[in-house]
Amino acid sequence: MIGNISAVVLAKNNEATIRKTLEALCEFTDVVVYDNGSSDVTMDIAKEFSNVNLIEGEFRGFGWTKNKAASYAKNDWILIVDSDEVVDDTLRETLQTKQLNKKTVYILNFRAFYKEREVKHCGWNNQKIKRLYNKSITKYNDNDVHEDIITDGLKTEVLPGNMEHYSYQSIEQFVAKANTYSTLFAQNNAGKKSSSPSKAFFNGAFSFIKTYFFKQGFRDGYVGLLIAYSHMVTNFYKYLKLYELNEALKRK
Repeated sequence: MIGNISAVVLAKNNEATIRKTLEALCEFTDVVVYDNGSSDVTMDIAKEFSNVNLIEGEFRGFGWTKNKAASYAKNDWILIVDSDEVVDDTLRETLQTKQLNKKTVYILNFRAFYKEREVKHCGWNNQKIKRLYNKSITKYNDNDVHEDIITDGLKTEVLPGNMEHYSYQSIEQFVAKANTYSTLFAQNNAGKKSSSPSKAFFNGAFSFIKTYFFKQGFRDGYVGLLIAYSHMVTNFYKYLKLYELNEALKRK
């Protein structure tokens, strides 16, 4: 059992993936599932697990919400797990035996999947992301998107094992996330970053070229095309929405 680390899971309408997420966390004695408005059976699934502390709360951007969810954890050591991610056996064994240093933030390796198909290119595979930290020492910054654990004055270390990320189960989810993330980006940067229609166009076009060609997304077949196009759309709308918000601020 893993009794010194609390797994903290943010969830909203993840009925397709959260069971697999929580099954992989059965060795944790404390799992916080912070649900921010599910309308499907996500919460019903979470209630089936005896080690889960189910919390219903609001969403105020990813940074703030992850810190809020971590405040319900029984332990100072926090492992952030999204509700479409699965801790593999090697990572779980590492977490059971690792002697953790409070002044170190731990980095996990990610394997990415579309449905059950592993995405090996597009810049998705083998990403290194900070996910394990001691909340008495640090926390997430307050960014609405692109949130990150603050590491000022701290060390970082990559842990053996993988987090498997089943981020998308349908094309509709690509469309929905492009809309959500672009809106959060624009709101977070309004009045802080400049933008224009041409900037939106060229950022979108370059993101497609970078993902599909430079990062060899074409080697992932139609899934690579889907991901590259989604990156293009997201970046186009990010900067066009930011342009609209900046123009609205000028008129005030």
